[in-house]
Amino acid sequence: MKITERLIELEQQLQNLLNEITTLKMHAYALEEENERLRRELCSFSDEHTAQVEANAKKIQGEGYDNLARLYHEGFHICHLHFGQARKGDCLFCMGFLRKI
Repeated sequence: MKITERLIELEQQLQNLLNEITTLKMHAYALEEENERLRRELCSFSDEHTAQVEANAKKIQGEGYDNLARLYHEGFHICHLHFGQARKGDCLFCMGFLRKI
């Protein structure tokens, strides 16, 4: 292969790389714009609305904990190692998980 052919090939590879960088830059710009919009939107919520969202999140977490505890007491694993499998005896991983929540 001639040196000029290799240089042309290398130039094309560089051009492709620059095109990819430009595309990524545009995606990053769009994400930054969306992030800024979401931050402004988040700041516009009233304290009452924020408190309501936090209360709903706590309620959902409480229900999730109750469901996991119920599953464990029904004889199923809730740990990540054996989730949903029938349990024989106590499982230290499950019990530890229940204590963390």
